[in-house]
Amino acid sequence: MASRLQQIARHILPQPTMTAETWHNVPLAPPDSIFKLTAAFKADTYPQKVNLGVGAYRDDDNKPWVLPVVKKASQILLNDRSLDHEYLPITGLPEFVSSAARLILGENSPAIAENRVVSVQTISGTGANHLAALFLSRYYQFNGDKVVYLSDPTWEFSQGYWIPTLRPCSESLCHLQQCWHQPAFVPLLRPKTIGLDFAGFVAKLESAPERSVFLLHACAHNPTGVDPTKEQWETIADVILARKHYAFFDTAYQGFASGDLDRDAAAVRYFVSRGVPLLVCQSFAKNAGLYGERVGALHLVSPNKETADRVRSQLSVLQRSEISNPPSYGARVVALILNNPELFEEWKADIRTMAGRIIKMREELYRLLTEKLKTPGNWDHIINQIGMFRRVDRFDFGFKKTQSKVLTDDAHVYLTVNGRISMAGLNSKNIRYFAEALDRVVRTV
Repeated sequence: MASRLQQIARHILPQPTMTAETWHNVPLAPPDSIFKLTAAFKADTYPQKVNLGVGAYRDDDNKPWVLPVVKKASQILLNDRSLDHEYLPITGLPEFVSSAARLILGENSPAIAENRVVSVQTISGTGANHLAALFLSRYYQFNGDKVVYLSDPTWEFSQGYWIPTLRPCSESLCHLQQCWHQPAFVPLLRPKTIGLDFAGFVAKLESAPERSVFLLHACAHNPTGVDPTKEQWETIADVILARKHYAFFDTAYQGFASGDLDRDAAAVRYFVSRGVPLLVCQSFAKNAGLYGERVGALHLVSPNKETADRVRSQLSVLQRSEISNPPSYGARVVALILNNPELFEEWKADIRTMAGRIIKMREELYRLLTEKLKTPGNWDHIINQIGMFRRVDRFDFGFKKTQSKVLTDDAHVYLTVNGRISMAGLNSKNIRYFAEALDRVVRTV
């Protein structure tokens, strides 16, 4: 029974009301396609099921792999009695951001030596992309509408940073869509060859309005695994300079793509050496296996120190208004690895282990399809592409959504509807099963 005071309060105080109409205009957002795929895989009880959707490294036993060097660095931090849990500076852990900049731009980068680089710790590469998009939308001088050019195809998640309208979108990132107009797209993939459409890419660079922003994947393009050659990067830089464009580099796979940190950073370093206006979004999720720690950085290269100081001040304001201070643990792990010569060499060996296993899976899948199963079509693109992802298209045959569905429904092979697969999901125990399933679908569907 209610107390006397409660009875009195009901008569005196206004009672809150909640009706079904309070949030009835909130649209139902579509589920994230990758996480939906993972949930379906986990619920599947079929013993030979294969998950090729998730973009995370798995070892040959299909288990998440904690890098040995990360275990060692974590133990060092655990035993460091001087560490506390105070806030980091707004722009991040100094020893992390400075070493991360040297990793991508080069140990002897003139831009760093001249204090022209602004580096900010972010919530992994996605946070770097968002912070960069927000900064450009406020301060970059566009020649007309705010338009960013994305590759076609591109990582689906990246579109959410740029689209301003609040229409339902597959990326479920409507809260990030206040910055830009509808993005434009640059042809990247030639369906007939599953290779780079270099002529189409350059043509779009040349025809776009001056001072346009182009989002470029520094290495291991997601979702195609198709990268420009060294000579093609040089031509791209020439056109960007001639048209006064801005290069927005997304670097999620440095070292993880080829096994060589310097090789995978070559495009970015070349653009800096040419004086191309640019920024770099950097992630340590893949190459350090720190997916859940969300360790990333944004590096913006300015023409001089004075400009860099102004840029840093405004990035600090934006960072403060969004996350206030970045998390410390993952940044400390990476900083320790990057700044300790012994740990750094161990990390490079761990990176070669991951990259080497993925390259081996590419070679074995190619061998199975071409030599053992003699699957119709040309499958050279499997070994010509690089990095974690690839498309299962053939040269003369675009992979259909119906075939992707058949692979999932009949063979219990989980992949995105556009045919993108994660090579890290393949291992010595399931690759033959997948190759036979793919061969069967190609021949019958």
